[in-house]
Amino acid sequence: MNIDHIEAFLYVVHYKSIHKAANALFLSQPTVTARIKSLERELNVELFHRDGRSVILSDKGKDFVPFATQIVETFQRGKKQLEETQESNEVCIGTNGVTAQYFLAYALPKWKRDFPHLHFQIITGSTAVILEKLQSHQINMGLIQYVHREGIYNELLLSNAVKLVMHREHPFIQKNVMNAKEMARQKMVFFECGAFDWNYVHKMFEVEGVSANIEVRTDHLEVAKEFIRTREYMSFLPHLCVKKELESGEFVEADVKHLLDMNQHIFLTYKNKETLAPALWKTIVETAVQFESI
Repeated sequence: MNIDHIEAFLYVVHYKSIHKAANALFLSQPTVTARIKSLERELNVELFHRDGRSVILSDKGKDFVPFATQIVETFQRGKKQLEETQESNEVCIGTNGVTAQYFLAYALPKWKRDFPHLHFQIITGSTAVILEKLQSHQINMGLIQYVHREGIYNELLLSNAVKLVMHREHPFIQKNVMNAKEMARQKMVFFECGAFDWNYVHKMFEVEGVSANIEVRTDHLEVAKEFIRTREYMSFLPHLCVKKELESGEFVEADVKHLLDMNQHIFLTYKNKETLAPALWKTIVETAVQFESI
């Protein structure tokens, strides 16, 4: 079935005239008439009743109108999508705030250097929100925790362990290994982040029959860090967000691996890998390896 024939049919329906339809399509009347007749032969029905120069939609023609409309609209949407895909140089990435602020701030300049024609858009949100956008083709990839969903693929990209950190001049710094009861006596700032299951932290204290001394709760990483800089607070924070402070020696990590080994891996999640060039996928993985090694 020829889409041009269906389009000609709809134009005649709209204008109620082959002459007017031909003008609108920038075609000759014989061409439009030929397209209508070809469509009628293919459908084996009469779509119009002809009375001299007038055309009247037949009952079968009326029945066919909604289907013809749907066919043309679907074709046009598909054509538009293909044109946008071919012409678009934008890569849309969905991720949580921590990964965006720390890993992507490091990675994107490198990706841009290797692929100067690309433009990047970052959308932050929960894993559920990013997954929904991935399934509806609103983003090209997600940097999120593992998701088990048909048609969705996950490749391990980053390890983001949770660290108990404090300032290097915190009064408790001389402790090499601490227990939950000792921790419960220290002031804590609690970073509330939806990317991690913080119930593990609470259960660590519950097992010892104590409660954490959480004086401050915040959903902002930099606020949590500023409280640590007062030298009075300690906090459980994702490793990605304290890499620089730990490397510089400003913050130190308390050894609590015997109590809590909490790691939220970050996966490169996608629906269709062919939406982006293979070289870009390779660069993304290589950048993650470089990031973890610094």
